[in-house]
Amino acid sequence: MKKNILLPGGAGFIGSHVAAELLTRGYDVVIVDDLSNARADVIDRLERITGVRPAFYRIDAADKPALEQVFAENAIDAVIHFAGYKAVGESVAKPVSYYRNNLDTTLTLLETMSDHGVKELIFSSSATVYGVDNPAPYTEDMPRGGCTNPYGWTKAMIEQILQDACVADPALRVVCLRYFNPVGAHESGLIGEMPNGIPNNLMPYITQTAAGIRKELSVFGNDYPTPDGTGVRDFIHVVDLAKGHVAALSYADAHPGWEAINLGTGCGTSVLELVGTFASVNDISVPYRIAPRRSGDLAVCYAATDKARRLLGWQAEKTVADMCRDSWRWQQSSAKL
Repeated sequence: MKKNILLPGGAGFIGSHVAAELLTRGYDVVIVDDLSNARADVIDRLERITGVRPAFYRIDAADKPALEQVFAENAIDAVIHFAGYKAVGESVAKPVSYYRNNLDTTLTLLETMSDHGVKELIFSSSATVYGVDNPAPYTEDMPRGGCTNPYGWTKAMIEQILQDACVADPALRVVCLRYFNPVGAHESGLIGEMPNGIPNNLMPYITQTAAGIRKELSVFGNDYPTPDGTGVRDFIHVVDLAKGHVAALSYADAHPGWEAINLGTGCGTSVLELVGTFASVNDISVPYRIAPRRSGDLAVCYAATDKARRLLGWQAEKTVADMCRDSWRWQQSSAKL
């Protein structure tokens, strides 16, 4: 019997790749998205990739009556929750909007799940919950908090809400997946990251600079205590990340309670290393300039991945070169949209 998986925010960058992975493996998928940071044609593209068209509802996941209708019309077995605002800089400028949206979508979802007896949830969390006081590599037993922006605090708060919900209802099965730096795109070139306006993440800025859309890339700081002075991050291919969600579903099936698990490679790559690899594998130049450090940026951030291997039987497989190659293919493809 197929599992029917609800994906709030499933038309976005990470959600669409998880949808593709689930559909390819025979799951039924229902996507809920208000398209505030996604495009409707993602549904068509998922059908082209997998041969299966997911059910789609254009609604706000915080709209309780609309979400109730989705649950009433579909026999939902589990939820993978992506819905929420995600731009760190914007969260500093609009904290109230971020707290309202990210907390409301989660609370509405939990209430609706309870109304319909759905007990399994995978949450799209973030390495930002580790804050600035924990040293890399980050392990899941480190304390949450010390976040440098409202986006990170929403993730930490939601994790606490989910943890408390599991205490109140021992039948709940919740896995919080703490992402590091998702990049890359589906190898088909049909789905990838398409930011609205100026990119908030590094890789889209690199690809847009290489394509001539941006004049140059700003590298924020070259005086960190790292081999080349630039910040070191744990970049993970979005397809590997998607496979981690499928593994988390299988784990949650048999494990009641709350669990936090890192999804990263366990390896750090500096900003200039990433730029150099991108230029090399795609045989294209990426003009850049060194800019001042940004407040709140860490020198080094990467995951401990032992827990993911032990509990999920999962580990990242794709290389930084794969990430760069697939990101450029997507940039070239998306330019034709």
